[in-house]
Amino acid sequence: MLTALSVPTYRRLFAAQVISLAGTGLATVALGLLAYDLAGSGAGLVLGTVFAIKMLAYVAVAPVAAAVVHTAPPRVVLVAADVVRVAVVLGLPLVSAVWQVYVLVLVMQAASAVHTPAYQAVLPRVLGDERRYTQALSLSRLSEDLEMVLSPLLAAALLLVVPSSDLFVGTAIGFAVSALLVSRLDLARGDGVDDDSTTFARRARRGIALMVRTPALRAVLALNMVVAAGGAYVLVQYVLIAREVHARGDGTAALLMAALGAGSITVAALLPRALQAVPERALMLAGGGVLVVATAAVAAALRAPGTGGLVLVGVLFALVGAGWAAAETPVGRIITRTTSERDQPAVFAAQFSLSHACWLITYPLAGWLGALGLGPAALVLAGLSAAALAATAVLWPARERATHVAG
Repeated sequence: MLTALSVPTYRRLFAAQVISLAGTGLATVALGLLAYDLAGSGAGLVLGTVFAIKMLAYVAVAPVAAAVVHTAPPRVVLVAADVVRVAVVLGLPLVSAVWQVYVLVLVMQAASAVHTPAYQAVLPRVLGDERRYTQALSLSRLSEDLEMVLSPLLAAALLLVVPSSDLFVGTAIGFAVSALLVSRLDLARGDGVDDDSTTFARRARRGIALMVRTPALRAVLALNMVVAAGGAYVLVQYVLIAREVHARGDGTAALLMAALGAGSITVAALLPRALQAVPERALMLAGGGVLVVATAAVAAALRAPGTGGLVLVGVLFALVGAGWAAAETPVGRIITRTTSERDQPAVFAAQFSLSHACWLITYPLAGWLGALGLGPAALVLAGLSAAALAATAVLWPARERATHVAG
């Protein structure tokens, strides 16, 4: 995977992403603890709502982001989004009511909904060939997993000496350094994007239309729900599992998040070699299957007492992360192979929006079901994930066409 890092522009982009996501990982832990401080045993419902607001911002803003990427220099888009996120995250330690958290999260995630598709659309133009781009996809997945591995571990260490509210300061630093690194890059727009005469509405609609009309991408739409159902459970309920089920502290909650990311980061590191031997379809469906089984097994693991039960939950979280990475990471390869360069920014934005529409459903569902029981919630969400996995297998032809679909 190191060949892609030989490209100077990508190397700096990757460094910016790593630093930014490390800060975001601190914020994820801090938000969970803040929700517990504000709502106690109702933290799962609060955190589910927070994440649902995050997804609502993504779903509403990401289609617009395709047009922003088209009309504005990518460097300006990325830096501006980071600056907004710095300002917002510094306000989170000052909140005293749940509704204030909701407002600030909405603004921050709207900025993220602009930043992420812009970053994704820049990568194919910066790297050029498919081999380096595949490596970059795995590296991006590895950097995203910092939210669930290194950041929670760092958070657990920091919580020994600072209050949880100070974790937001680390997030602000990450966004600020990311903005500084990107501001020094020359990120020209690709030659293949639409000309300015293309209407805003047409650009916003094109990505969704292409996903619906391309067989492999239709299957990706269903696969998004596989990931969202299992992922939402662990992300919403990890604090309550640590604090309520096992009566442990904030450090244990952070370590459960680290276990989730450890499984994901391990699989992401192995994917470039695995994809040389195993077709994407088989690998992604197998990943979805692992995620379904591990999520369902959490329901039984919650009944196991003591440290052994907690370790078992951690192992299952790691398997959820492994399945998540296998199912989701190769999606960028499918998009770039089945769509033309001029349409890729719109399709990446559509995938970003539609995938997060699934999370918009599953996050509050995980919170509401968790209020009725953590075990039953795991079983219901595993069932939803299994149904979506079956739909993925049906929608995805065993031999997909690798041709571009006209816009």
